[in-house]
Amino acid sequence: MPSNPINGRNRPLRGGTPDRFPKVMLVWAAIILALVALVVFTDNKAPKVVEWTISRVVQAAETGQVADGVIQPNPGKGGLDWSEISGTLKPDSKLIVGGASHFVANGRLTDENLQRLQNTGVFKEKASNDAFTSFLMNMLPIFLIVGLLYFLFMRQIRMAGKGAMSFGKSRAKMLTRDRDRITFADVAGCDEAKEEVAEIVDFLKDPKKFQKIGGRIPKGCLLVGPPGTGKTLIARAVAGEADVPFFSISGSDFVEMFVGVGAARVRDMFEQGRKNAPCIIFIDEIDAVGRQRGAGLGGGNDEREQTLNSILVEMDGFDAHEGVIIVAATNRPDVLDSALLRPGRFDRQILIDLPDLKGREEILKIHAKKIQLDEAVDLSVVARSTPGMAGADLANLLNEGALLAARHGKSKVGMAELDEARDKISYGRERRRLMDDADKKITAFHEAGHAVLQAVIDDGRLPLHKVTIIPRGQALGVTMMIPSKDFLNQSKPFLENQICMGMGGRIAEDLVFHEITTGAAGDIKHVTRIARKMVCDWGMSPLGPIAYGENQDHIFLGREISRSQNYSEETARAIDAQIRAIVDAQYERATKIITEHRAALDKIAEALLQFETIEGKHVMEIIQFGEIRSPIVLGPKATETPKEKTPETPAAKSEPGAATDAAPATA
Repeated sequence: MPSNPINGRNRPLRGGTPDRFPKVMLVWAAIILALVALVVFTDNKAPKVVEWTISRVVQAAETGQVADGVIQPNPGKGGLDWSEISGTLKPDSKLIVGGASHFVANGRLTDENLQRLQNTGVFKEKASNDAFTSFLMNMLPIFLIVGLLYFLFMRQIRMAGKGAMSFGKSRAKMLTRDRDRITFADVAGCDEAKEEVAEIVDFLKDPKKFQKIGGRIPKGCLLVGPPGTGKTLIARAVAGEADVPFFSISGSDFVEMFVGVGAARVRDMFEQGRKNAPCIIFIDEIDAVGRQRGAGLGGGNDEREQTLNSILVEMDGFDAHEGVIIVAATNRPDVLDSALLRPGRFDRQILIDLPDLKGREEILKIHAKKIQLDEAVDLSVVARSTPGMAGADLANLLNEGALLAARHGKSKVGMAELDEARDKISYGRERRRLMDDADKKITAFHEAGHAVLQAVIDDGRLPLHKVTIIPRGQALGVTMMIPSKDFLNQSKPFLENQICMGMGGRIAEDLVFHEITTGAAGDIKHVTRIARKMVCDWGMSPLGPIAYGENQDHIFLGREISRSQNYSEETARAIDAQIRAIVDAQYERATKIITEHRAALDKIAEALLQFETIEGKHVMEIIQFGEIRSPIVLGPKATETPKEKTPETPAAKSEPGAATDAAPATA
């Protein structure tokens, strides 16, 4: 049996498979014994037996017709001289009728007949069975079956209140310290969160240190943050640093179709925690059962609310000095019930936000220990080019780079593979969709319009990285930018530049082809969203610093289903007018810039038609010098500057209505 790592005591590991293993084996052993008994004591293939008199048995034995026989006294039926004689006839016996070669005779056996049977030498005497022994032999199969049913029903009675059979058993899994231990050295990018949970580690290591001065450690700790930021990793690191058991369960594991099962699992989980104290119980995605009560369509008696009530009662029912720390994680703290967040329950909330530039670099270094990186790889450059990525995204970035390197037959991962992996995660994988010359030309000028505007109006904070007309994801072409730093604030001129750049594709199509396509659908949505937030949320319009953005539909069932609008229809018309004014002003500005750089627009589109992908420095060279002076890298080989002739492409129709570019990384 596995030993419990607490204080060296041997205990069964609760909440997992090991504690149920002996009981399951006992049940199966009982079932097998019952089946064996039924087979042994139920002879479905018994031979045919004829009933004779004792005198006929004596006559057959004396004439040599009997092969063997047994004489068994049976005083329980007819007295001391009552016996049962059974035997088998010889195969060539004339007394065999209808295939019945076995015989049996019951009656009073006189001393004379007994002597005659013994003289034949084929009969043996067997000791008599008393009534009690016969009864036990006949009732043994019934006893086994009744015992098995008794065991199952008594187990059900003992688990009353915990659901049918093992439904009420907690599904919390305890991670073994020897195999799954994680410490703070394995966590990066959230130094503030590690400092806050350090108190929990100190308490679990030395509880008397806090108890001497009357300190009370929080019972519950709520980790809040976007997906993939490392909330579960932090909780496991706390358990690893404190060297205590770690029970992990998801909020959805409490909810079942049977009423009361979730509440029973909560009680069983806290019972396991008390038996294994000091320990940490981690509840992931607690919003699955911790949503606000009395709202939505569920009513007040549904299974989810009963489970939440049980959690609230259990958290009040144990003392923090018992050494059971409840750690929960969610990315929806706004829908949690207020009773769950009050002091005495989850009274400490720790924010685990997206990592900054330094944090991303530290995370990459941790995950890069398992990757064979080329010496030329600079993780600081990779960290700068991945704003907005969480720890899980960065781990996936390195893994995708390793897969690409292995696919290309390389032994180490280089910067080219990491760049391709970043583009794949951010914009989607390259899709070599066949386009005819007309569609390809429209896409090239569309992306060239974005590239010209970004190269001209950028102030150095969002430099142009790459332009491609190779479809990625849902886009037929992408203009990529990499921020020079993490943006904590966005100014009004910066947002206006984003709107201006977003209009470049539509303006280029109208200017060159004198018609507009559906390719600018994503751009229009993007710039409209920015303009609306400038007016309604950020106060960047003549309407002043007033928030108009609370007219939202609450369709989440954990909250109310309603619509609130806190401004008049006249104000709504004013908001629409300001949004239209911002977009129109930047549209005119973008039109002027592209018209002034029409030659550069044509050169960039020509390069895209020939090479399909060019870098930001090539766009800058075209704007400054009118030509590309740096070599263009196509796969593993570098080519010369663009030639005059554009290669032909296979004719094919693209899907109508497809967006031609993706939103910038910082939008």
